Amino acid sequence: METKNFGQISFEPDSELEFPSGLPGFDSRRRFVAVALTESEPLIYLQSLEDPGLCFITMPILAVDPRYKLTVSDDDLAQLGMPHGRQPRIGEDVLCLTVLSVCETGPTANLLAPVVVNLRNRRAVQSVPTESDYSHQFALMPAEPVAC
Repeated sequence: METKNFGQISFEPDSELEFPSGLPGFDSRRRFVAVALTESEPLIYLQSLEDPGLCFITMPILAVDPRYKLTVSDDDLAQLGMPHGRQPRIGEDVLCLTVLSVCETGPTANLLAPVVVNLRNRRAVQSVPTESDYSHQFALMPAEPVAC
């Protein structure tokens, strides 16, 4: 596949990620592939297979917050094809990624709405819990205090 950011990429068909409901704001984009480049670890690029110009920059959520507590709604569990009543375990049941953004104040990570991928069937959702103390703009490089 030819992409805007990476040029020609090749991938195995079984590495495709399926977002049954798309992503918020990109509802019609449902097929992605995770692109990991050694030179930019731990970044993972979610490249749309339907739009060569659409790519999200992500990274494993535990790299940002090693104590992150994942909460997935019953609706999202159903879309992932996972059983109700038990939260998935990051790294065992699911891959959990935070979407990165670049703001005027520096890069931020969306800890409020992580991308959750079922490791068994590769179905994915951007999961937004009904209640959370996490921010959608967690500063990755907080401004350093100014010495007086």
